[in-house]
Amino acid sequence: MGLLCGGQSAEHEVSLQSVQNIIDALDMERFDVVVIAIDKNGRWYLCDSGQFLSHADDPSCVTLRTKGLERVVLPPWASPGLISAENGQLCAEVDVLFPVLHGPYGEDGTVQGLLKLSQIPFVGAGVLASALTMDKVFAKRLLREAGIPHAAGQGVHRDEEPSFQELEAAYGLPLFIKPANLGSSVGISVVSNAAEFSEAMDNAFRYDHMVVVEEAIKGKEVECAVLGDTNPIASVVGQVEPKHEFYSYEAKYLDPDGAKLRIPADISDQEAESVRQLSLESFRIFGCSGLARVDFFIREGHVIFNEINTLPGFTRISMYPRLWKASGVSYSELITRLLESAIERASRDSQLQQTL
Repeated sequence: MGLLCGGQSAEHEVSLQSVQNIIDALDMERFDVVVIAIDKNGRWYLCDSGQFLSHADDPSCVTLRTKGLERVVLPPWASPGLISAENGQLCAEVDVLFPVLHGPYGEDGTVQGLLKLSQIPFVGAGVLASALTMDKVFAKRLLREAGIPHAAGQGVHRDEEPSFQELEAAYGLPLFIKPANLGSSVGISVVSNAAEFSEAMDNAFRYDHMVVVEEAIKGKEVECAVLGDTNPIASVVGQVEPKHEFYSYEAKYLDPDGAKLRIPADISDQEAESVRQLSLESFRIFGCSGLARVDFFIREGHVIFNEINTLPGFTRISMYPRLWKASGVSYSELITRLLESAIERASRDSQLQQTL
């Protein structure tokens, strides 16, 4: 099996942390591991699973160690695996692949499209579900159509930026400003005045051509993990209590004390069941597969959708594996289930008629 990590998004380092934790937890008696690392320029390398990272234990400094590694490519046709970029020969067979990638060029349908062309089974959502869940503007449209409560807001292009006063009138203060196609809270700001707004918009536009401006919802932040394909199941519900202004990138990955994760969440049984059911409903509406973490706010007893992540973080402080551990599924077993699910889904897909 193959682990694909790194990538060209702002979440490159998160991916490296995730894949190292997965390697540490894998059942090595069951799986032969091939690690494929993508550097920030998009080059693919075949790696030694134990020696491909520098500063692996420091999330602020972790980097790929690519010197001397063989560059490889995944061909866009049915292939048993990776071929050498130097001589075109097969250099590593892969029967199932886990794209441990977060953000653009990994979680947005781009890599999923390549993997579909290569006909290699892979963990996680397909092309459409990945693209829809990554794009917060289109996700809101689908949520409205489905009648799922979510934060009020709008997408803003760089060349049509409304005034701070217009947005304040529409959504109140404070406002959340975030890139439309990014995760892990990268590029997100909370603003309460015009000066902060201008700075926050500039920051968000560093990462995307479309920015989402949303109302700030004051309530409990809760998360639920979903696992499966045709009959997905939901985990217990967890709660995030940020010690920063919100659950920022630093709180998630750099500061081990940046947030308190409470499992199970401090909510009523009825609220927890609503979260679990809305998680499963969201999973189906977006057409997800394999896994997702669904985030909500609970305000005055009402459950409000925040976002869905189709390739949530797998670091040692990430919520997704913690929720499943609390639900009776160990880290190692969770990874095994995801890989088996990917193979089963590919087997079902192979039975579909491709030609007339």
